[in-house]
Amino acid sequence: MFDLTGKVAIVTGGSRGIGRAMCEALAEHGARVVVGYASGEEKAREVVSAIEAKGGQAEAFQVDVSNGAQTEERIADVAKRLGRLDVLVANAGISIDGLLLRLRDEDFDRLLSVNLKGAVASSRAAIKVMMRARTGRVILVSSVVGESGNAGQTAYAASKAALLGVTKSLAREYATRGITVNAITPGYIDTDMTAALNDDQKKQIAAAIPLGRTGKPREIAAAAVFLASDEAAYVTGHALRVNGGMYV
Repeated sequence: MFDLTGKVAIVTGGSRGIGRAMCEALAEHGARVVVGYASGEEKAREVVSAIEAKGGQAEAFQVDVSNGAQTEERIADVAKRLGRLDVLVANAGISIDGLLLRLRDEDFDRLLSVNLKGAVASSRAAIKVMMRARTGRVILVSSVVGESGNAGQTAYAASKAALLGVTKSLAREYATRGITVNAITPGYIDTDMTAALNDDQKKQIAAAIPLGRTGKPREIAAAAVFLASDEAAYVTGHALRVNGGMYV
């Protein structure tokens, strides 16, 4: 099951955390993975090396998804050079938290440029290639906060909620071309962000999760592998919640 042999997958924001886990999982199932990064080339190269050490195929490419023209150009170049593009995981994202009355316009614009416009630009570039092949998988990484909301994250929640509307609209637009478009909405996952929390904060978060713990990056990666696979060919327009029951 979930055989991705021969397929090419691009993962934006693939150099660390959830993105890295998704890159490694897709490669383990046979995909040739292109690890997208905005900065921190060294981290991206580490992901490539880790994949190759296990016998997989991977390469890194730099892209600032907030620059729509650059994003479309570079994704198109990758697809042309590798001869195909089967899977896009639009994972690149940032978080700038703060109460509404302290929210600066420039921070809000930055969040939307990366989290929302970046995902749209990435999807547009990928779908252009997938339409010719009449098959493809687009996976947008949203957040539980985009569904439930959260105090102090108005801008972030807005950007992630918008991705759910994008997912449903693109699913309807391109289903006849054999392209599925789905979202993953992670809950609290063990990443650099949660590592910075103190013990009391971690306990409060765990208490709000029915399963009683935060998630692992590999658990988000497993969802991405499923949605990228042939087994998910009849799933489109769906938001797959991987949140431990935090929002149902």
